[in-house]
Amino acid sequence: MTQRKFMTIYEALRSDILNTKLKYGEQLPSENELVQTYQSSRETVRKALNLLVSEGMIQKIRGKGSIVIYQNITEFPFADLISFKEVQQTLGLQHETEVKLLEKIQASEIPVVKKALNLKQSTWLWHVIRVRKINGKVKIIDEDYLDASIVPDLNETIAQDSLYHYIEQVLHLEISYSKKSITFEPFDQLEYDIFEDYDVPYVATVRGIVHLEDTTRFQYNISKHIATEFKFNDFSRRYKKK
Repeated sequence: MTQRKFMTIYEALRSDILNTKLKYGEQLPSENELVQTYQSSRETVRKALNLLVSEGMIQKIRGKGSIVIYQNITEFPFADLISFKEVQQTLGLQHETEVKLLEKIQASEIPVVKKALNLKQSTWLWHVIRVRKINGKVKIIDEDYLDASIVPDLNETIAQDSLYHYIEQVLHLEISYSKKSITFEPFDQLEYDIFEDYDVPYVATVRGIVHLEDTTRFQYNISKHIATEFKFNDFSRRYKKK
């Protein structure tokens, strides 16, 4: 019961922060008020608050209580392994995916991908290019190469909806981690053709190699963002040594 109550408090406060009912810089209700509101023990309330602290949502300040330090953003989170659909649903934005290309090619045609995924020359790959729109404007160009022996039977409907939903819910594979790098590069013809608005013709290009739970590399992703709109957001907390 205590565990359920602890999660109830945590999820309610986290939702209020994400939905900006509790805004950056605002003070949370006191521990006493939360105890009364949720009819729980002080220990249960503190467990919920400590989890919010560890996630970078709030900061406890002696004599002032808990303050919201999370700043809501609309940019795609660089550090997370999460699909475009999932992050936009979380932020409540109007999102749209348009499939520009879906084809099957051999790994030998793309040496950098063949090497990154440790594939044989004859391995078949899905090559997918998708345009991501937020509130009607193109924000991201996603280019993916997926090992077709691991991710078979792709079609435009799946690509338009969510590759990760298909992989996890239909194929029952567990996506585990990704290694990413970021570079800033001038537009090529694809970016000139697709991006509607830009001040500087440069993209922030995030390249990632995605692994399954058993460490198998199955996806090479190239995600291109307009450089002037790209932000690398992360939260780090230094813990005191005991």
